[in-house]
Amino acid sequence: MGETTRTAEEAAAACGTSVAQIVKSLVFEGAESGRPILLLVSGKNRVNEEAVGRLLGEGLRRPGAQRVREITGYAIGGIPPIGHASEMSAYIDPDLLVFPEVWAAAGTPNAVFPIDPQRLRAAARATVIDMA
Repeated sequence: MGETTRTAEEAAAACGTSVAQIVKSLVFEGAESGRPILLLVSGKNRVNEEAVGRLLGEGLRRPGAQRVREITGYAIGGIPPIGHASEMSAYIDPDLLVFPEVWAAAGTPNAVFPIDPQRLRAAARATVIDMA
C-alpha cells in the first residue's frame, strides 16, 4: 500500500472496506503459563481480556513489543495472522466469519492481503470464540 495500514482504521481506508473486515492479529501470553496466544479479532471489536481468559482457563497478559517480535518474528502494526516464528494457540472472532473476504496484515505496517475468513481460520488452525 502507498500508505500505512498499521491500525484497523488505516487499513480499512487503504483497502476501501469496512473496519469490521480488518483482522487484528493480537498477541497475548498466558498469565501463569507464559504460553503465546494469538487472537484474530475484527477491527471493530475490542477484546474482553477477562472473559477470554476465563474461556481459556488462565488470565491474559500483554507482552511488550520486543517479546511480540520474538514470538512472531514481526513488529506490532504488521503482524500477520499466520507464518510466525513460534507455535501459538490461535482463536478467531466469529464476527470475521460473516464476510466473504477479510483483510489482514502481511508482515509490515503498509502491507495487507485479502482472504476468505474460513480459509484464514483453517490456515491459522484457529478456534472460534467470542472475544467480547
